Amino acid sequence: MPGETMPLVESQNLELHFRLPGGATLKAVDGISFAIPAGRTLGLVGESGCGKTTAGRTLVGLYPPTGGKVLFRGKDTRTLSKSDRSAFTRHAQMIFQDPYSSLNPRMTVGDIVGEGIDIHRLSTGKQRMERIWELLSFVGLAKEHANRFPHEFSGGQRQRIGIARSLAVEPDFIVCDEPISALDVSIQSQIVNLLISLQQRLGLTYLFISHDLSMVKYICERVAVMYLGVIVEAAPSDELYREPLHPYTKALLSAIPIADPEKERSRRRILLTGDVPSPVDPPPGCRFAPRCPLAGKLCWDQSPTLREVASSHSVACHFVCSEET
Repeated sequence: MPGETMPLVESQNLELHFRLPGGATLKAVDGISFAIPAGRTLGLVGESGCGKTTAGRTLVGLYPPTGGKVLFRGKDTRTLSKSDRSAFTRHAQMIFQDPYSSLNPRMTVGDIVGEGIDIHRLSTGKQRMERIWELLSFVGLAKEHANRFPHEFSGGQRQRIGIARSLAVEPDFIVCDEPISALDVSIQSQIVNLLISLQQRLGLTYLFISHDLSMVKYICERVAVMYLGVIVEAAPSDELYREPLHPYTKALLSAIPIADPEKERSRRRILLTGDVPSPVDPPPGCRFAPRCPLAGKLCWDQSPTLREVASSHSVACHFVCSEET
């Protein structure tokens, strides 16, 4: 976008491949590139198994990439010095999908939230406790909750604890890995509104991974669509939802429920046939070809490149032409 400075976080042809017993390679993330400016939110969407969570964990350093680069403030995270690596792990945090399994049941909420403070030696004693109380108030909890254990809270409250934990070390970038998918529908909007409020208050940058396309439209300025380890389309949120170009994106958006019964009955749904190919043995050409209603010989023979076809709108499809053509 015009006037934007260097991205806070950037992936360049990022790859993460896993070696399997027998010598096969699972290509979980297979060459994705995107940039997230400071203070913005990028949505990453796609079916289960497409590599979204793996990409997010690689960005924050939980997995070392097998190819490509992750840049944080312009620096390659693989070549950081020990002190810079410690700073990076502090400034890049993650909110996990399952608020039940991501919290240690043997630790009090105060110790869970304060663990990062202790590791990075940010404060001690009374100052540490006051910081924990402040973080709990940020996410809508009371200071007396610090003495309780995770099992004493509801799912929404546990996710608030997870958010407070991620904020404890004063991060700049947070990967939100499907933070609402395990919650009741009535609670989901509360958590999303909390994330938006915290972003505005603290200047946070998010990668928001989700299956909920309606919520992605609400929180994200830009959206990238993943399929079988690669990005097939990326565009500003409003434009992507108004005019999707890739057949896979069109199918995903056609599945979003519409509140108006008349519009819901009259609209055309796109039902994909077949199964998602294995990431161990992806198709030789376009990875979406086995399920695409438009696929022709070129699609089976040649993999399309992700290219810009309109202003800030990129797509990987042989059948989509740029504005210039």
